[in-house]
Amino acid sequence: MIGAGPGDPGLLTIKAARAIAASDVIVYDYLVNPEVLAHARRDAEMIYAGKRANEPSISQADINRILIEQALGGRVVARLKGGDPFIFGRGGEEAEALVAAGIEWEIIPGISSGIAAAAYAGIPLTHRDHASSVAFITGRDNPNKRRPSVDWQVAAHAADTLVIFMCAETIANIARELIRNGRAPETPVAIIRWGTYEHQEIYSGALEDIATDDESEEIAIEPPAVAIVGSVVSLKDKLGWFGHHALEYSLKDLARARIECAASI
Repeated sequence: MIGAGPGDPGLLTIKAARAIAASDVIVYDYLVNPEVLAHARRDAEMIYAGKRANEPSISQADINRILIEQALGGRVVARLKGGDPFIFGRGGEEAEALVAAGIEWEIIPGISSGIAAAAYAGIPLTHRDHASSVAFITGRDNPNKRRPSVDWQVAAHAADTLVIFMCAETIANIARELIRNGRAPETPVAIIRWGTYEHQEIYSGALEDIATDDESEEIAIEPPAVAIVGSVVSLKDKLGWFGHHALEYSLKDLARARIECAASI
């Protein structure tokens, strides 16, 4: 099981590149940069196992079945996942399936998008003057759970910096929950789309800019995206080294444009 990193193909580890080149089968996800696949042998079989929110996609059970069948067939299988497989990549679930089938496996960590996207946006997740703790949080509930995946009363104060994955479609509700549970409305937030890619986008502002109670005014941001919440976001303009590539937007301006658009319909 291989972490392909966040997008920039230069962030793929040497060990990951060697493992891909040695594999007979590559089972890869939607967020894997196609340039990473260039490390595979020409005769390697490529199996796409990507998932996208609200779109038809292969089930997790089918992915597990493919991995097991290919491995039991005597082939070397590379399960290639965006970011790091064990950070909101469902790598743990797939590893459990392999263990249950008696298949030998190994994990090659990748650079998580939650770390890399922040770095490419010029946001240090920790800083002696701003943050001494970080929490990684999912922005998407498991639909099979009876209770919400995240206790926002706890999460709001879990750490100085919050890194929220898979939140493009839920960030407005998350902002409301954070404020409702005591996080200051003026807390800086940055939403990063396609982190580390040349077409990276950064939307920045404060929680109150996106915590509208009117669904018709909610900010629409397409996935994939990760959000950074905390005072470290205020360092973005000073430390933004990737700015000549990234497109930057104000959440306040985006919200205003959304309102004006809704009013004109």
